[in-house]
Parts: sequence; structure tokens; C-alpha cells
Amino acid sequence: MGRQQNLRVVDPVLTNIAHGYTNADFVGGALFPMVPVPKEGGKIPKFGKEQFKVNATERALRAQSNRILPEDRTADDYNLTEHDLEYPIDYREEDEDIFPLQEHGTMVVQEGIGLRHEKKSADLVQNNANFPAGNKIALSGTDQFTDAASDPLGVVEDGKDAIRQKIVKMPNTMIIGPSTYKALRFHPKLLEAIKYTSLGKVTLEILRELFEIETILVGRAVYADADGVVQDIWLDNMILAYVPAANMRSRYEPSYGYTLQRGGFPEVATYDENGGKVQIVRSTDRFQVKILGADAGYLIENTNA
Repeated sequence: MGRQQNLRVVDPVLTNIAHGYTNADFVGGALFPMVPVPKEGGKIPKFGKEQFKVNATERALRAQSNRILPEDRTADDYNLTEHDLEYPIDYREEDEDIFPLQEHGTMVVQEGIGLRHEKKSADLVQNNANFPAGNKIALSGTDQFTDAASDPLGVVEDGKDAIRQKIVKMPNTMIIGPSTYKALRFHPKLLEAIKYTSLGKVTLEILRELFEIETILVGRAVYADADGVVQDIWLDNMILAYVPAANMRSRYEPSYGYTLQRGGFPEVATYDENGGKVQIVRSTDRFQVKILGADAGYLIENTNA
């Protein structure tokens, strides 16, 4: 595609690269998968738990049918935010570089927007105010996983049961902070549970079997704070959640959360500056990370002493 000075051109090739790009270190999408929405703002219908009520269903001869009194529906508002980064390429750099700089620039800006999504996701789920009573626990003393007397299996089972009692679904997703994973890998009680294996250490695959949770990921992404100090995005905690698979998602299926994303995004465009000597590769996305079913999540924090 030729350059057109001072004209923004949506590049379908670079846009496809952006759509296909994923960073293995980002795990927020497991809790908040992307779902397209047609507008930047609107309402999402929420249904209650009337299907779980035990109703009198017996009917006597010639009697009226048993009628259910429908519950009022509620709705959550959503408002998408635009996220935008651009990458400059001087024509002299492009002529000399052995790498395709347009593709490189696309990856860089996508990484930046992805990091923002990851941080927003982590901030939401690591805030215990976003979980209802009974769906969170702060460990202390000998209950913390760095203590040999602690019981990670029991703590996780309690969290699973808390979710089941509220949404009648078992959690299928868990995000673990790197320091928590470190504590679990050599926890004596977990090692005892696998002592007849040849590994001698706890892996993610073993944790999936021990906890009976299908998807377990470690959040290893980092960011630099205002002082330039590199920090872990995911702290010493575990988040359990039920997030339906793509083919199961519907307004009737409970889910911890979604990333509501404007249909057709992300979008990558190019335009020229400085008389055509600098090309700008710009990626734009519009999304909101939103908890839609707090009952479907459980927070275990302060796992390490």
C-alpha cells in the first residue's frame, strides 16, 4: 500500500496482524474474554435465579396451572473507552532495516494496549471490594501457603463450593500470581499428594488435576511504575471464576466477566508526517473490562507471608 501524505489509511494487512496477535504472558483475557458489541454504550440484560426456585408443580384434576411470577430483569450499563497508541517509522530506518518495520510497529502498539488491558483486568479482580461477601478470603498466619501447615487444597475447595452455591456451576478458570505459584510448587502437602510421580515438583498440569479446574494460568506480566521500578501485575493471590466457553456464552449463562469490545476492532491505520519522511503506524481499540457476575468469582488473597 502506497503512502498518502496526511491521509489516514486503514491497513487491512496490519489490522489482521493486530487481530491475530496474542502475548502468552497476558492472562486477563481468560477471566474477561472479548465479546463484540455493536455500540460504544448501552445496557446488558441480567437475569435472576428464578430457575433455581423450587415451585409447587403438582396440579389437581381440573385445577388451574401453577403459574410462576416472573422476576424483574435488571441491566448493567457499559461504556467503551478508546485505547490508542502509535509508532513512528522514519523512511531512512525503513530503507535500512532488515525487519518489516510496519509489522514490528504493529506488534509494539498492540503490546502496549494489551498491557493496559492486562493491568485493568488485574486491578479489578485483585480488589476485594469487587467480590460479594462469602466470595473472598484473606489468608494469614499458618493459613498462608508459604507455611508448611497450610492447606491449599482445602482453601481452593472452599472457594469452589462458594461459587457453586451461588451460580450452580463449578469454577473452570484460575489465575495465580507468580509468587503464589512459587509457594505452591514446593508445598509439602501438594508434594505428598504427588509423591509417587517422578517429577518431584508441582506443575501447572498437576495443579489442574489436584484442584480439578480446567484452566489454570500464571500471571507473569510486569509493568514499570511511575518511578521506573518493574512490578508484578498479579500479586500473591488466586482468582477462581466460572467463564463459559465461547460456544456456551449466552445471556442465560452466568459468567464472571467479559471484555466488551466494539465490533471490528482493533484497527490499524497508517498516515504520513514531515512531508512523507515519517510514517505513523497507529492501533486503535475500543473496549471495557467489566465484571458482570461477581457471584461467579472468588478471591484468595495474601497467600504468602
